[in-house]
Amino acid sequence: MARQRSDSPLLFNMPIAPDFVLEQRAIRRGLGPVAGLDEAGRGPLAGPVVAAAVILDPKGIPDGIDDSKRLTALAREKLFGEIFSSAIAVAVASVSACSIDQSDIRKASLEAMRRALAGLCVSPRYALADGRDVPPGLPCPAEAIVKGDQRSHSIAAASIVAKVTRDRMMVQAGRCHAHFSFGLHMGYATERHRSEIAGHGALPRLHRMSFAPFRLDSAEVVSERELT
Repeated sequence: MARQRSDSPLLFNMPIAPDFVLEQRAIRRGLGPVAGLDEAGRGPLAGPVVAAAVILDPKGIPDGIDDSKRLTALAREKLFGEIFSSAIAVAVASVSACSIDQSDIRKASLEAMRRALAGLCVSPRYALADGRDVPPGLPCPAEAIVKGDQRSHSIAAASIVAKVTRDRMMVQAGRCHAHFSFGLHMGYATERHRSEIAGHGALPRLHRMSFAPFRLDSAEVVSERELT
């Protein structure tokens, strides 16, 4: 039996850092402007999933754009401002914990990306979405890019905007709910967060009840160091 060809890029074909090659390829086909789509917050036990859509100006791409997970919090904050200052269009959307519970996190993530694209003030003619799935209901053709935040400047920019926006939302949630250190763990299943849930119970409309407490015991514990 013939071996199926993987749709994932080989390690030696992966760029060291994102570039604008995928966008340029679409633009040459007459499909510009191109939007990058990504989300933040699939794994946490609390808070929304947040997505961003970014159309970068090919003549003004900020230096240092990369997968948000490979950047420090300080670098993300700096690039967040630069992206908003230089991009042709940026939009952010979220899906709440309650809506996540009513569907599932995969569908909620795709819906957040769809909403973000729909919120752009400039209509893209093509979209690059991080992951294996193209969000349904997009108003333009799109392509799913595995590890897209490490391959595409536009997707990486969207990952930064989504991550910084969600982190700010969780910091504010921590100010409203002093018993929970959301500004430290951002809702992820850290030891601190699990202890807070055990001591104070879940917060209605903020904790994902389809994740906790039903999946709390089996949730992978995340170190707070991984979140900085």
